Amino acid sequence: MPTILITGCSSGIGYYCAKALQADGYQVFATARQQVDVDRLLREGFQSIKLDLQDSESISYALDWVLQQTNQLDALFNNGAYGQPGAVEDLSRDTLRQQFETNLFGTHELTCKAIKQMRKQGHGRIIQNSSVLGLITMKYRGAYNASKFALEGLTDTLRQELSDTNIKVSLIEPGPIESSFRKNAHIAFNNNIDVETSAHKDIYTAVQRRLAKEKSTQKKDAFTLGPDAVYLALKHALESNRPKSRYYVTFPTKLFAILRRALSTRCLDWVLNKISNSENK
Repeated sequence: MPTILITGCSSGIGYYCAKALQADGYQVFATARQQVDVDRLLREGFQSIKLDLQDSESISYALDWVLQQTNQLDALFNNGAYGQPGAVEDLSRDTLRQQFETNLFGTHELTCKAIKQMRKQGHGRIIQNSSVLGLITMKYRGAYNASKFALEGLTDTLRQELSDTNIKVSLIEPGPIESSFRKNAHIAFNNNIDVETSAHKDIYTAVQRRLAKEKSTQKKDAFTLGPDAVYLALKHALESNRPKSRYYVTFPTKLFAILRRALSTRCLDWVLNKISNSENK
């Protein structure tokens, strides 16, 4: 029975993939940041433990516990992340650091610890859940853009450095997926952005309205897919003899992967500004 550790399993992509992999015969270690979510996962029959990517002790404790339960760790799916909205000029150093602590530094620390086990056992799969915003940027998402661009660069380097081993590294790059992402982004916005003193105050009114539209899931539209779309990519990355370096999930991601190569920076900025301006009307 192949084993996999997944971060960010409280809802959305992580929760769906944990359920689907367990149904497909994997031994799933489903982690979450909040103990209340861990308790729920335990009640649902998962092997689960608290793992907070902003806490090194939590990372070490969780991985040590996983390795006590199993002889080997076949795969790591780094899914845990959140989005911090706000204009770049309104991001404090601490706010930007928090975004990177979860989306990059914690993920990096967990990955490095997992690699030690994978080297010891002679194989492994590392799958990073990135974003279309690791390929292109959009306004008022600077912290998240930067964290995902950094994750992509670190992962590409890691893949090259592990090319002479049997540890395979892949990136999944979803576009809009049904999840709690928007709800969590709204909370982060309210906690960390000073709207009243910002030069972007008028825009923020629209940003808050957009984030508040859906309380628990992203608004369903023609381009938004369910988490099963990510699962298909994850399964291929886990089971293929030659997993892809990148998996583009959803039409917007595939389109922007092409446009960023085909268009000049000026033209791409024009397209992305048009999209941002229309969604924040």
